[in-house]
Amino acid sequence: RTMTEFVTSLSNPAMLASLLAALAMFATILSLTMPLLKGDRLETRLKQVTSQREKLRRANRAALEHRGLKKDNSGRISEITGKLNLQKMLEDPNVEQKMLQAGLRGPRPIAIFYFCRFVLPMAMALLAFLYIFFVNDFGLNPQMKIGAVVFGAAAGFYAPNLYVSNLAQKRQHSIMRAFPDALDMLLICVESGMSIEMAFAKVGAEIGAASPDLAEEFQLTTAELAYLQERRTAYENLAKRTGHEGVKSVCMALMQAERYGTPLGDALRVMAKENRDMRMADAEKKAAALPAKLTVPMILFFLPVLFAVILGPAIMQFSEQGVFGDKGESTAQQ
Repeated sequence: RTMTEFVTSLSNPAMLASLLAALAMFATILSLTMPLLKGDRLETRLKQVTSQREKLRRANRAALEHRGLKKDNSGRISEITGKLNLQKMLEDPNVEQKMLQAGLRGPRPIAIFYFCRFVLPMAMALLAFLYIFFVNDFGLNPQMKIGAVVFGAAAGFYAPNLYVSNLAQKRQHSIMRAFPDALDMLLICVESGMSIEMAFAKVGAEIGAASPDLAEEFQLTTAELAYLQERRTAYENLAKRTGHEGVKSVCMALMQAERYGTPLGDALRVMAKENRDMRMADAEKKAAALPAKLTVPMILFFLPVLFAVILGPAIMQFSEQGVFGDKGESTAQQ
């Protein structure tokens, strides 16, 4: 009976209309509330991307600090430099730039530089004084002896600058030998769809066998691109650390490509060709200067040996035959 009443109620037109109206109302409410229940998926994804980027940024910053951008300024030399205020007394406005180009980062190498600049003049002057006045004076008069001591002090003062400049020059040569090949690899990575950060990281890992200095610079640039607010700053830092016109032109092209939206592949292709031509021009310049550099060594070392090899057997043969002796005897008889 109950089943019969239920079927009868469902066959009632009023009941069917009520059910349809209820279903329509439920569908309307569900369609209105679904966007609110669903949430903003784009915002959620952006938050996830931001969180992942922050993780990568912290990791790259830790790697950057581990590589030496932020070194502990502790140590006996640093304490002495700070107490004597040598950095202000012997201030050199270009010392930080020179240190970066030489691969010496952080405050500790700067403290050691100023300490050496303070100690070496006195040490060199003392050594020159002891040698000139007590070991061998070379027959110098008192004024020249004093000049030798002053020269020793000046040599000690400028010795740290010469050392840092020589180290920076060697590092620059190491970078520029592998830089055109690194640009070719960057071009391949960028044209394959990699971002510039991934391209720098990949090339920095691959170019380490050819030039560890260039690999280090690329890894530092990757870390700076990850945590600096502007890419322009990372490119400018790369140009300052290398101090070479070829790298500066590449960094300028990358900055213009970032600013104006030009393709990175075209800029890297042109820059790679220019740097390869620059490397070839440097090699041709060194080859052209080689004969002039070899002139003095050839005159001093090669020609005397060559004359001895050519004329030695003839002189020995003439002496054995008594040619020189006969001439001497005839001259004595006359």
